[in-house]
Amino acid sequence: MTKPKAVKKETHYGLVRSAKELGQLVRAHRKNRQLTLETVSGLSNLSPRFLSEFERGKETAEIGKVLKALRTLGLEVIIQPRGGRLGNAAASTFKDGEGQTND
Repeated sequence: MTKPKAVKKETHYGLVRSAKELGQLVRAHRKNRQLTLETVSGLSNLSPRFLSEFERGKETAEIGKVLKALRTLGLEVIIQPRGGRLGNAAASTFKDGEGQTND
């Protein structure tokens, strides 16, 4: 007997207020893409343990590794003023390091 295929759940992207929320969103995205922790580990050169801890909301996850995991999964971080909306034109200004300040 064959195992039925898993039904993809819709991932709700948007505002993230905690490490736990970020991890939950990333886990849902990874699972919807039918990727295992081991696969993402191999693609990102990050340990499955780190990825698991990140997905469980570890508060002290290293930011550089978090960003690497997000890039590997095809996700990105957009920073905007609280309550504001950052349009596509403004977001594209900051791609590839353009628009960065040296503060």
